[in-house]
Amino acid sequence: MSGVRIGKVSGRGVYVAGNDIDTDRIIPARYLTCVTFDELGPALFYDVRFDQDGNSKGHVLDGPKFAGAEVLISDDNFGCGSSREHAPQAIMRFGLKAVIAGSFAEIFHGNCTTLGIPCVVMDAENRAELSNLIERDPSLDIMIDIEQLQLVCANKIFPISMKESVREAFLDATYDPLDTLLAAQDDVNAVAAKLGYA
Repeated sequence: MSGVRIGKVSGRGVYVAGNDIDTDRIIPARYLTCVTFDELGPALFYDVRFDQDGNSKGHVLDGPKFAGAEVLISDDNFGCGSSREHAPQAIMRFGLKAVIAGSFAEIFHGNCTTLGIPCVVMDAENRAELSNLIERDPSLDIMIDIEQLQLVCANKIFPISMKESVREAFLDATYDPLDTLLAAQDDVNAVAAKLGYA
């Protein structure tokens, strides 16, 4: 078993405004009791998307023009708060494949990385321009090029950045430690036998 190399990610974008969007806003705590992560997608940002009766509050994620968006754009310190793995799981199961922000909370960033969700850093001026582009035309495709550290939208190239170790892990398909472990199962078994644990 081996991971999938991630060199480019593309899709339509959606801008969810706000600094310090924490993991409790991304996925409310009451969803942490789920048996599997499968049901988390519809609960993404639930408390800011729906009222207590389940009626839509008109959140941007529920707007028809952004239906099917795959790239989430936000602001500074995205994913702060508690270290729950459920937050990136909810993002992935909602159908989002990458997150662009001014900065990321460390543990959230790591949890996204192991799921193969690139967390891309872009400065405020460029994020504002990108968000304006997709607001005017939600059908625009955003292409994140991890190899070249650039983002392309509407024939415009935006600079992006990400941790070099994470970039290398995506390009080498070594971002998922479980995949790495399973790929080396013969070596693991050999060491276990040598140590007397087999």
